Amino acid sequence: MTSTLQPATTTEAVKRPGRWLALSVLVLAVLLVAVDATVLGLATPYISEDLKPSGTQLLWIGDVYSFVIAGLLVSMGSLGDRIGRKRILLVGATAFGAISILNAYATTPELMILARALLGVAGATLMPATLALIRNLFHDPRERSLAVGIWGATASAGTAIGPIAGGFLLEHFWWGSVFLINLPVMAVLVAVGIKLLPESKNPNPGPWDLLSVVLSLIGMITVVYAVKEVATHGFSWDPVAAAVLGLTALYWFVRRQLTLPTPLLDMRLFRHRGFSGAVLADLLTILGLSGLVFFLSQYLQLVQGRRPFEAGLAEIPAAVGAVAAGLIAGRAARRFSVRTVVSGGLAAIGLALAALTVIDESTGYPLLGTALLFVGIGAGFSFTVTSDVILSSVPKEQAGAASAVSETAYELGAALGIAVLGSIVTGVYRDFAAPVGTPSGAHESLGGAVEAASGMPTDAAQALLTSARDAFVNGLSIAAGVGAIVLLATAVAAWFMLRGQRLDNAA
Repeated sequence: MTSTLQPATTTEAVKRPGRWLALSVLVLAVLLVAVDATVLGLATPYISEDLKPSGTQLLWIGDVYSFVIAGLLVSMGSLGDRIGRKRILLVGATAFGAISILNAYATTPELMILARALLGVAGATLMPATLALIRNLFHDPRERSLAVGIWGATASAGTAIGPIAGGFLLEHFWWGSVFLINLPVMAVLVAVGIKLLPESKNPNPGPWDLLSVVLSLIGMITVVYAVKEVATHGFSWDPVAAAVLGLTALYWFVRRQLTLPTPLLDMRLFRHRGFSGAVLADLLTILGLSGLVFFLSQYLQLVQGRRPFEAGLAEIPAAVGAVAAGLIAGRAARRFSVRTVVSGGLAAIGLALAALTVIDESTGYPLLGTALLFVGIGAGFSFTVTSDVILSSVPKEQAGAASAVSETAYELGAALGIAVLGSIVTGVYRDFAAPVGTPSGAHESLGGAVEAASGMPTDAAQALLTSARDAFVNGLSIAAGVGAIVLLATAVAAWFMLRGQRLDNAA
């Protein structure tokens, strides 16, 4: 049905002075969270050498940050609506900086896991608060669309800056430097944010339901854990049990929200077809984007032999496309339509993934760079417009909770992208023919095969690497095909779900 949102009132339409400078503070927070989510991958070999974690501990060091963020986003978004979004942003930013020091100077694997988990708690306060504050800073719908575009473009740029900045720091300093870069940025954010950011919150928030917080945390963490475990190790009883526990907790969470007078998350938001369509498009956009970039990073380094810094530079077209598209997405959605821009963006990602089904070990960069550019353009258009739709579909008092839904879709999409496409890549890869005497670890991952080859005779090592790389590329091309089908199907679904949705009106 067509959106029935009412035009902004005269009071709301007043343009707040200093709003664009305040926006620059908010995008600093987004940039840091995006960089921190990607920079650890490059530092992992150095952390392994220094702290000597077990295989399980290393997985937790890599995953616990995203687990905690995914589990707490909705709760922290709702808490910001209740106690004030500026307050929770500044407290979270201060904590993020302080905990970054703990990450940088961790001396044991256990301390590193704890530090990453605490950083996830702080990170969960930042993302929903930034988007909710944009909703309250910019009452003019066209200005808000541009602000959301800048916000989304910064998040996209951060995912590209992370590997580049991390690669540079690791070539010149010790691994802790990738965490210490957070400190000066957070100091600026807090100092400027105190003066420029307006406080906003729900005037009638109701109590913060602790049971709902616990159910949300358990549900999201166990579901994301189950998805990642299946992708890494295949089906077993542990991830199945975790998935059952998580889905049960989420079902209980939803039922509880429908009965509470002031729920942590108003589930009635999902009755709005535009809101539901935007959340689904968010999830699947990031599914295609994160799955592609994650495996292309391995392809560029382990198949084509590029250094981490060079591989980070090779992925820049995705960020460039996302930034450029994000800045004009709102204008395009008004000129054409929301569903045209979102469906077109999803279709662009799907077609780019389809083009990658033909890659092999010697594929030239023009094809890879072009595919990444179109993935970025598609994600920039789709993610920016859907974020705007989500914000303008709810009363401004619920902006934090609605923003958290958008961010949760982002985190869940990233986990599912790596897991679903990863299970395909891993399933194809494990069956490659290896020379006699190849260690079993070579069949676990391409990185394991490269490590195993370093201790084998030259001829056997070359045979192992050739076979392993061929299998990885075959799995990658099949996964790209599956991703293309998912994204193109989502483009069709978004065309119908976003029918009649407009950006011209404010909630």
